[in-house]
Amino acid sequence: HVQLMESGGGSVQRGGSLRLSCAASGYDYKAYCMGWFRQAPGREREGVATILPTVGSTWYADSVKGRFTISQDNAGNTLYLQMASLKPEDTAMYYCAAGGTLFCEGDVFTANKYNHWGQGTQVTVSS
Repeated sequence: HVQLMESGGGSVQRGGSLRLSCAASGYDYKAYCMGWFRQAPGREREGVATILPTVGSTWYADSVKGRFTISQDNAGNTLYLQMASLKPEDTAMYYCAAGGTLFCEGDVFTANKYNHWGQGTQVTVSS
């Protein structure tokens, strides 16, 4: 039984930083894509950053490049998203996703390619 548990969300001012964590249990498919998505009210879920755990290759949405960093712990059981220079438009519920495509082939930011999701953690950035 796969469980993904996000933590680390909160409220910050513009320019602030947050670090999100995603603890994965019952999951050991490191050749499959994992990542972070976000969804703001009234908007579709969008990909933010993804990683191929076996080799550490990463992909970022243009909107977060240079500000967000996705990483994993050595055991590959915890996924992180370090967010810096946060903007009000980053406000959203952030979700951890796992069980994406093998070797992250194809569009890594297509939500329906991921089989496992966490419950989400809210990030609010005020101006």
